Amino acid sequence: QIQLVESGGRLVQAGESLRLSCAASGRTFSSYAMGWFRPAPGKERDFVATISWSGATTYYADSVKGRFSIDRDNAKNTVYLQKNSLKPEDTAVYYCAARTIVTPARRPASYDYWGQGTQVTVST
Repeated sequence: QIQLVESGGRLVQAGESLRLSCAASGRTFSSYAMGWFRPAPGKERDFVATISWSGATTYYADSVKGRFSIDRDNAKNTVYLQKNSLKPEDTAVYYCAARTIVTPARRPASYDYWGQGTQVTVST
C-alpha cells in the first residue's frame, strides 16, 4: 500500500504556469502507473493525464493536450503535472492516483490509491 500527497496548488492568473507534485510513500513506486484527475460536471473524477511506470508512455485528455505535461522521478517517488497556459476552466481540485500495474490508464476505476487533492484556482 502507498500513500499519495499532492502539493503545489494555488491561485494563479490565466495564462500563467503551475507545477503540481505528488509524493508517494512506499518502495514500489516505480512499479506503479500514475495519473492525474480532476472533477468535471457529472464526474467525480475526470481524466487529465497518465504516465507509465518508466515514464516512456503518457496520455492526455484532449482539453489539456499541448498545455499540460506529466512526468515522474522514480528516485524521488514523485510524479509531476506541469500546467502551462492555464485557463479559468482548469480551476479544480487535482487528484493524484496510482495503480498497481505498470501501464497507464484513463479510467478512474483503474486506480487503486488516491491522494487528498490540491486546489488550483485560475482567475481571469
